Amino acid sequence: MSPRPATGPAARPTTGPAARRSAPRARIGPDDLRRTFEAVPARTSAEGEPFAASWWGRAWVDALETLSMDEARLARGRAYADDGQVAAITVTPGRVVAYVHGSRARPYRAELRLRTFADPGWEALLDAVAARPGHLSALLVKEMPHSLARTAEEAGVRLLPAADDLDPSCTCPDHGRPCKHVAALCFQTALLLDSDPFVLLLMRGRGERELLDALARRNAEHSARERPAAPAMPSVAAGDAFAARFLPPLPAPRPAPPHPGQPPSYPDLPGARDPLGLDALATDAVARAHALLTTGRDPLAGLTEWQDAVRLAAARPTAGLTATTRALYRELAYATGRTTTDLARAVAAWRQGEAEGLAALETPWDPPAGPFDRARPALAAAGFPRFTPWRNHLTHPAGSLQLRFGQDLRWYGYESDPGADDWWPRAAPDPDPVSALEALLAGDSVPDTAGDDDPHYVR
Repeated sequence: MSPRPATGPAARPTTGPAARRSAPRARIGPDDLRRTFEAVPARTSAEGEPFAASWWGRAWVDALETLSMDEARLARGRAYADDGQVAAITVTPGRVVAYVHGSRARPYRAELRLRTFADPGWEALLDAVAARPGHLSALLVKEMPHSLARTAEEAGVRLLPAADDLDPSCTCPDHGRPCKHVAALCFQTALLLDSDPFVLLLMRGRGERELLDALARRNAEHSARERPAAPAMPSVAAGDAFAARFLPPLPAPRPAPPHPGQPPSYPDLPGARDPLGLDALATDAVARAHALLTTGRDPLAGLTEWQDAVRLAAARPTAGLTATTRALYRELAYATGRTTTDLARAVAAWRQGEAEGLAALETPWDPPAGPFDRARPALAAAGFPRFTPWRNHLTHPAGSLQLRFGQDLRWYGYESDPGADDWWPRAAPDPDPVSALEALLAGDSVPDTAGDDDPHYVR
């Protein structure tokens, strides 16, 4: 089913990024091979108007229409896409997946698979693209000229899919190929391709950063081959130059600076990393290098990836919870496979007692006979009710307060809503259980975490 010729604004040619619809925001995975695009709100398209604005987006729709040949299903799928019934779309090599809301309350999982290129095909394509600098320039501004597609075919690979490249599937009972839910996913994917042709290249197997790095290397090698070699400079072998000379002793090492230096300020450029986040990372690296220089020991040696992520987050102030701090929490949680609430709770524990505080949060243990056994009588003598023991925990009978005995022989205070079993570190640790409980009852908070500014409000 081909779109009917349109008249008016829809019929005007659209070229360049500015002429196309703005792209949905995307979350990019750390390995550059997973991009998740937010759901696109409902839109209105006139009858006969091409769904995609770019020629490669329309080529994608043409492949869908050739695969289906069922105008009713395609029309229903386009209506679903227009009505904003396609949820967030995740693109990985060889696969596009989204949940699509149909006529029933529960959405269906629509999936579209297509062939990826093997490594020899990628190498041939990259060599052919690098040989024509205009192709790289076009990709950098999110364009894909016809000549790029022809170059790919000449290299033996086909960028734009044909009908036999597409393999649809859906959890709905409709056995159409494709069903209306996969058709809606295909139409919405055409909008993603409109805004960023790198989405198509990701479907074919490689991410944007990997491709740009590979093209930059080939570009540099190509330029070096074309540049004339510089004439050889007259030289003397180092052995000949220093063989007969007396070399003085090396100077004494320079003294270590008294304190870490300050990193330079980073510019806030479009598409660049957050300058405040870069500054925090650079400041941390400088402090770590200074400690290694002055003490000969790495202060972070032995920390796991999770512990280091908690330490980095704990170094940021939480007052006001700026957008930068919220973004840092989300990125660290994503990188470590945790939730922002997990990270916020761990940050509170780190601020309470650093690595030992985090261990008190996450690692129950069985204390030997001694201070732990004497804690309950000491609490009772101070007039507190009888606490319930479990491993290294002592819990108030109301279920709202808890003391945890750390392997550093200090007591760590925790608080929860009664009966919720949702424990959060509160108050500074103390070797005396009575003092630790009194600090907890007095409402002493972990430094830099208080009230609504607690990081577990990060979303």
